[in-house]
Amino acid sequence: MLSPFRSSVVGLAASFAAATLLFVPALAQADAQVAGSRSAHRTTLQRGDHGKAVRRIQRLLTKAGFTTGRDGEFGPATARVVRAFQRAARLEVTGVVDRKTFVALRHATDGSVARNVSGGFNLHSLGQRAEHLGDRIPLRRGMSGHDVRVLQDYLRRAGFSTSVDGEFGRGTARSVRRFERDQEIAKDGVVDAADIAALRSLVEGDQTTPAQSRTLQEQPGAKATIDADGFAVAPADAPQAVKDIIAAGNEIAKKPYIYGGGHGSWKDRGYDCSGSVSYALHGAGLLDASMPSGSFESWGERGRGDWVTLYANGGHMYMVVAGIRFDTSGRSQDGTRWHADMRSGSGFVAVHPKGL
Repeated sequence: MLSPFRSSVVGLAASFAAATLLFVPALAQADAQVAGSRSAHRTTLQRGDHGKAVRRIQRLLTKAGFTTGRDGEFGPATARVVRAFQRAARLEVTGVVDRKTFVALRHATDGSVARNVSGGFNLHSLGQRAEHLGDRIPLRRGMSGHDVRVLQDYLRRAGFSTSVDGEFGRGTARSVRRFERDQEIAKDGVVDAADIAALRSLVEGDQTTPAQSRTLQEQPGAKATIDADGFAVAPADAPQAVKDIIAAGNEIAKKPYIYGGGHGSWKDRGYDCSGSVSYALHGAGLLDASMPSGSFESWGERGRGDWVTLYANGGHMYMVVAGIRFDTSGRSQDGTRWHADMRSGSGFVAVHPKGL
């Protein structure tokens, strides 16, 4: 018979052996998962690639707030969204998914990160202060820091009244939701990567493809189109005033959004919604001075026009010219004020220039 001491030793040894049998497979599985994560992104993903890895990136981009297909094909649309995410996260803007981009995208869409409202997750240097908008994604109510202060300043510059105190409280959340509604993106009050990309593009303009002067292009027919660079192509059948509106719209198509921009001077660093429409109409000789959006509700003639229709209310306005939309909303997605898709005119008053 074993002594009590030997019995205890034997029992401990048996317990240790059993624990080892359970622990070693679990450790091996964890190592395999880490190795799998690393091996999945030892190479870059870029235009022309396809398969499960591309589909995974597309799922993460969608989770980050971007409208993205999930077909597993890395085409121009996916590359454009990758560039938007990289700009939001303050990475090198290449349109290529390297390891840095993948890690940033994974952390930006990790639910456990979003719950850490006291500090968030610094995508570039753990343990250091978040100084720039995009260092932590997402930003949400309860967080504080200099990056929140930058967010508040951007919201204020875009025309959404916001206190710049570095605290993401009720007022900031309200401004974020107003911004999301204005830009027609998911209205949840949480600043994800898509919100940051939209806000940067709105305030700073498209720095990768700056606006440029060019001869107005025309094409046969009665409908305008938008070229690959985001500029409108005028229909040859349109009256000269319509062509002049399009030409003027092209001049500021990629200018930043600045609240009040275009109302103090025709030549400005940026333009708000009514400043943009005013500038385009002025280019055709239809307006002598810029007007706020509410004043356009009683401008011109009531109803939709044959060539040009303005949609206005007290808070926003846009214009449809020869079948395409000229609107500050949506510029973050398309990189231009010109958009091929339409939006609902509900809540707006429709007017048009006389004769158009």
